[in-house]
Amino acid sequence: MTAEVKDIEKKVQVWKLVLAYDGTEFHGWQVQPQRATIQGELRAAIERVTGENVLPQGSGRTDAGVHATGQVASFALAAPIPERNLAHALNRTLPAAIRVLTAQRAPEGFHARHSARGKTYEYRIFRGEICPPFLARYAYALNHPLDFEAMQRAAKRVLGEHDFTSFADSDTGSERPGNLRTILSSEWIRDHAADSIAYRVSGNGFLHHMVRNLVGTFLEVGRGNLGEEEICRVLGERARASAGPTAPARGLWLVAVEY
Repeated sequence: MTAEVKDIEKKVQVWKLVLAYDGTEFHGWQVQPQRATIQGELRAAIERVTGENVLPQGSGRTDAGVHATGQVASFALAAPIPERNLAHALNRTLPAAIRVLTAQRAPEGFHARHSARGKTYEYRIFRGEICPPFLARYAYALNHPLDFEAMQRAAKRVLGEHDFTSFADSDTGSERPGNLRTILSSEWIRDHAADSIAYRVSGNGFLHHMVRNLVGTFLEVGRGNLGEEEICRVLGERARASAGPTAPARGLWLVAVEY
């Protein structure tokens, strides 16, 4: 290896971005041919700014229509760009629905997905009679009567380590081996002033559609179609048919990723 090649390698720097985006008009995170995706738009923006063709890796793949206030992406660049300049430059070329909140150099070996230790998601539900049009893209409008306290008790039954096969799609993309996940917090939050409720959950990893399937099942408890004590049975059966329906994508937000 020549001294020139070694000198180029030394200049390569791993970057960590924190992103927020409105996922309504995108076909999820992962790049797809002929479709607008978050990863694809970010890759194109990086190339326009730096001239380098890199594929940014996300902490996880959010589905079509899912939003984020704390998605994390990582990639390596040779371009010597000051930290404060990269975020500004990317935001000038990215679509308005995607914003880089922070850009910073990361330690060698950092990877947005592999280095993640946990995530927090929030699922938002508007409870009023008429959902304002400026909220319709960002929350599930559900005016049907719900037993909030029963839903809260049901949410506590998934705390700890469990096999979440019943709450995962058959095509799930595992972030960790198998379907075992540890849920560290699971609660419903009520906001009377905003006429809304939200399910907030944190864990060491999540299966494909897992949060939306948990929400759909808890809503069945709230409607009285499923007993709160049956959550343990649903977990034990390890069958997707045992759980409730998948809640719509528009209510789901990736809030934070822990490292």
